[in-house]
Amino acid sequence: MASRGESAPRSKWPDTDAPEPATSRLTPEERIAALTDGLHTILEKAVESPSHWQVLLDASATLWRYSGGNVALLMMQMAQRGTEEPTLVAGFREWERHGRSVLKGEHALWVIAPRTARMQEFTLPDGTRQRIRVGEKPPTGAADEGKKTVITGWRGQAVFDVSQTQGTPLLVPRDVARPGVVASELFDSLAEVAHKHGFEVHVDDAQYGLTSGYTDFAKHRVQVGAWLSPEERTAVLAHELGHVLLHGPDDAVGRLYGSRADHRGLAEVEAESVAYTILRAHGIDRGSKSASYLAGWADAVIETESGVLTAGADHRKLPASRVDIAKSVLGRVTAATKGILEVTHPPGFGGKVPSAEADPRLAEPVSYVGVGLPGPRLEGPVIAGPGV
Repeated sequence: MASRGESAPRSKWPDTDAPEPATSRLTPEERIAALTDGLHTILEKAVESPSHWQVLLDASATLWRYSGGNVALLMMQMAQRGTEEPTLVAGFREWERHGRSVLKGEHALWVIAPRTARMQEFTLPDGTRQRIRVGEKPPTGAADEGKKTVITGWRGQAVFDVSQTQGTPLLVPRDVARPGVVASELFDSLAEVAHKHGFEVHVDDAQYGLTSGYTDFAKHRVQVGAWLSPEERTAVLAHELGHVLLHGPDDAVGRLYGSRADHRGLAEVEAESVAYTILRAHGIDRGSKSASYLAGWADAVIETESGVLTAGADHRKLPASRVDIAKSVLGRVTAATKGILEVTHPPGFGGKVPSAEADPRLAEPVSYVGVGLPGPRLEGPVIAGPGV
């Protein structure tokens, strides 16, 4: 339960030399620029240090309903204020709808949100497509292709962590030891995700090279070693699901780096980051196993990119820097993770109070076990935020 009087745990995010931006006094354009600069600084640290990358994944396991970029921004702003890590975040009015109010004197946290508009789409007589705002006069002779909501730009959105509010008690996730999920149950949930994507999961004694798991896109099959413990099987399946969602033949980013074998450094980091975050959200901490897996990934990706450029690829489509690569990886990992967690239902709210929870009052023990979430809604990875 959120309590103003309790001593708050300090953020694990490393100290930053950059002062907290006075975003409340900025124009919308200046605010987006300040947030983007702050995100750039965070990703620079994550590229250079596996431990910083792991902190981002830890936060993403709690705030998995937010984009990776916004998770990083929330972590940074809370750390700059010397307060606890963000756990449950909502706007001013959203907190009021859930029976809580923002404490007097609290300053907003800022995330990047899309500006959207409802547009009417038409096909012109020459075959080209055109969009206009709903209600405007349609082009002469155009065929109506229906309405759709499109992103027209980006804005800063003010939000507040639950620790900045008071009112109706809430179940609030904390980074403390808690009973982990039964590995076999999580394995079954992950197998359901694979099935939704058209893949069968097989547990057998066959081994491909030195791997404990393998994804065959041609046969739509995921194989997991039968010799593994239940927890290791679950970890391997989570890793392979990262490949299923991110590294198929239609992976646009993968095509820029050639085949999966050619950009294996990037693919393996993305898959292991997905696995780490999924397990962490369900109370299974992989610890140093994933940390060592991530070490040195940036240089491997840069090296692959240099080889692609030498081979004559279109360099305008390739990430221009390590930070661009980190931004791409973080966005893809957190989008894939969200798609999986919406099916596996980890304990917690994922950083956002479900709209269905009109009055989420505190029940007996402070625990997330058994707390319901919105029904499953599996979508392909969608990277939210400007390039994040």
